[in-house]
Amino acid sequence: MANAGIQLLGFTLAFLGFIGSIASTVMVEWKASSYAGDNIITAQAMFEGLWKSCVSQSTGQVQCKVYDSLLQLPGIVQGTRGLMLASILLSFISILVEVVGMRCTTCMAQEPEQKDKVALAGGIIFIIAGLLALVGTSWYGNRIAKEFYDPFTPTNARYEFGSALYVGWGAACLTLIGGGFLCCNCSNESSGKSPRYPASRSAGQPGKDYV
Repeated sequence: MANAGIQLLGFTLAFLGFIGSIASTVMVEWKASSYAGDNIITAQAMFEGLWKSCVSQSTGQVQCKVYDSLLQLPGIVQGTRGLMLASILLSFISILVEVVGMRCTTCMAQEPEQKDKVALAGGIIFIIAGLLALVGTSWYGNRIAKEFYDPFTPTNARYEFGSALYVGWGAACLTLIGGGFLCCNCSNESSGKSPRYPASRSAGQPGKDYV
């Protein structure tokens, strides 16, 4: 049977990645206004996320506005939304699968081989979820970097990586590592068993006497 400790470690890491993906998706600091340059107004800081944008004044007042129309949003925002939501959904499904397949649970305890297969499937789903989150955050970050280094972008319109991106990258890595632990910890019972062969008849068996 699979090692319950390694399974529990992998599940814990993947679950932390799941929580981090939710936090990253709802955070507004996906990109923050840049202070690079000479003519930057530092009296206010602007942040943009997947669902709304905020402006923070130097006095501490913060004003946020939810995006009015979905169809008017840039394709990068819509695509990142879909990838992050798909990652969260797959992680939730994988959690339910792992509750059945993990060694420390009593579900399917009478079928250890099938239980390990269920745990393996949950690990694969976790890896897919981590890849989706990694693609979403990296795609968004790549767009920020391109716009920042674009010479035609006005200085006051440049943004840098926000804290939500770093949270998303960390969550994706945790989900991938946790899923990897769950996949690598599959059952290998057959390797410890010697093959069984049918008993062969001895050549020196006495024959039957006939009269």
